[in-house]
Amino acid sequence: MFQTVGNGILPFVYDWRANLPVMAYDPGTLEAALSAAVGSDLALIAELRRAFLESAERQVDLLGRARCDANWTMAALRLKGLCASFGVNNVMKLADEALESAPGDPVILRKIHQALASIGTDEG
Repeated sequence: MFQTVGNGILPFVYDWRANLPVMAYDPGTLEAALSAAVGSDLALIAELRRAFLESAERQVDLLGRARCDANWTMAALRLKGLCASFGVNNVMKLADEALESAPGDPVILRKIHQALASIGTDEG
């Protein structure tokens, strides 16, 4: 049986049968995650948003240049972790999709680029 527990900031699911906590990502947007972390400091929010986008683009670049399963997997996992820490669930799901794809898959790379571009255009 699963039960959701947590402190309201980082909820997780606890599997009582296995006696293990299982992480669950709370849905949210980048702006909500940044606002929760730093409050209403707009300059800091903008700086963290830029840092997220630069780091995400770096991982997508590594995905695009990956020619072996190991490099592809490492870049996809780094992208997934980055997105999880910022609450960017749509790109996190695409990183999961990349883990199931072949290295260099142009379809998933295009989807990730489009998702990150939409985050970049939301910048305010």
